[in-house]
Amino acid sequence: MGREHGSTKNMSEGDPFRLILAFAVPMLFGTLFQQFYSMVDTVVVGRFLGVNALAAVGSTSAINFMVNGFVIGVATGFAIPVAQQFGAGKMHEMRCYVANIIWLTAIIAVAMTAAVALLTHRILVWMRTPDEILGEAYLYIFIIFLGIPVTFLYNATAGIIRALGDSRTPLIFLVLASVVNIVLDIVTIVFLHFDVNGPAYATVFSQGISGILCVFYMIRKFPELRLSREELSPSGRLCKNLLWNGVPMGLQYSITAIGSVILQTAVNTLGAVAVASVTAGQKVIMFFSCVFDALGGTMATWAGQNTGAGKYDRVKEGVFAAMKMGSAWSIAAFLILLLFGGYIPLLFVDAGETEVIRRAHFFMAANAAFYIPLTAVNVYRFAIQGMGFSGLAIFSGVFEMVARALVGFIGVPVFGYYAACFASPFAWILADCFLLPALDYCVRTLNRGRGDPLENVD
Repeated sequence: MGREHGSTKNMSEGDPFRLILAFAVPMLFGTLFQQFYSMVDTVVVGRFLGVNALAAVGSTSAINFMVNGFVIGVATGFAIPVAQQFGAGKMHEMRCYVANIIWLTAIIAVAMTAAVALLTHRILVWMRTPDEILGEAYLYIFIIFLGIPVTFLYNATAGIIRALGDSRTPLIFLVLASVVNIVLDIVTIVFLHFDVNGPAYATVFSQGISGILCVFYMIRKFPELRLSREELSPSGRLCKNLLWNGVPMGLQYSITAIGSVILQTAVNTLGAVAVASVTAGQKVIMFFSCVFDALGGTMATWAGQNTGAGKYDRVKEGVFAAMKMGSAWSIAAFLILLLFGGYIPLLFVDAGETEVIRRAHFFMAANAAFYIPLTAVNVYRFAIQGMGFSGLAIFSGVFEMVARALVGFIGVPVFGYYAACFASPFAWILADCFLLPALDYCVRTLNRGRGDPLENVD
């Protein structure tokens, strides 16, 4: 295994398969719990508030991903220089980066919250959200967006902790927050008779708890992160490098989500039944996709530390190991959803909603059939970002946006609901056409001594 320093772990030494598996498993459980309490929101809403409420929450998923995806991407990108400095053994520079992450996240969080709060209703109207669900959709997503600062808090602190090789602690805090979220979902709707605002408040509150726990843990357990007064000073140079890593990563999520917004707009024109079907199917698909998210997050740290240590070819060894793991799960997940996908939607709707169940089953099977391309999207993209080429990786998001936009503008109007079922697989394949050769380009560039990710550090 890699060298360990207290709670940290150096991934630049040791067997790639074992290191990646050991790091990815806690991240997997973390993403599973994130999706689990997101799914509980959907189950509770669908079961206790009805199909229209389920459609209302589901109709906000694309815009939610566009905004909070940007937050998560920026926070994840900010952690890349931290991982690189840790891999290079430059502790002072690493702490300076952490200090500047604090400054930047505070500024961006406040600005984003104000801007998004003003524009949310207009965006939902532009997306042609059906009139019968518009009010509930706005109520739900407005509250979620007010929680942007706590979303930033958790993802930034968890990203720093993972950059130092500890993927277990963020999981523990996320599990605790998930339990709180689930309890609050049930209490607010079943006992306090809230509408869709109940699960929204629960989500924001629970994520705030996980972020605060991460802050206290960092202060107590990581001597490497104890900042001096000098290190706390903001640095334009370091902020620029953080933004260079974070903003393209955030934009990649948002650009990808623009295609999802266009697609969701097209689906909204098909009515509440179609929206509810896609909502149920997406929740399940995202749950099964947690393995790929965990492998992607692992590759960001893996590539960051090994790039910092100057072991560029070792990055590719990790990519191949991660692809083996992801491909094995892809086959298993497809078989599960193909054979049993007709029963899973019963979590969200009554057995009498046969059309929603049938359509959701088809949506899940169609997406799961292309999970291997999705594995490659996550593994290759995050490896490229971890190597410091965030600006290059953003093009994968452009490819995904174009694919989903084409299906939204052309496919759904012509072929209806079933075109929407193949929008994401089309997007994944198109992104892979760019990402696979891009990784080789990045490794060759670094081996030639160009594009050094540490070149901006004194």
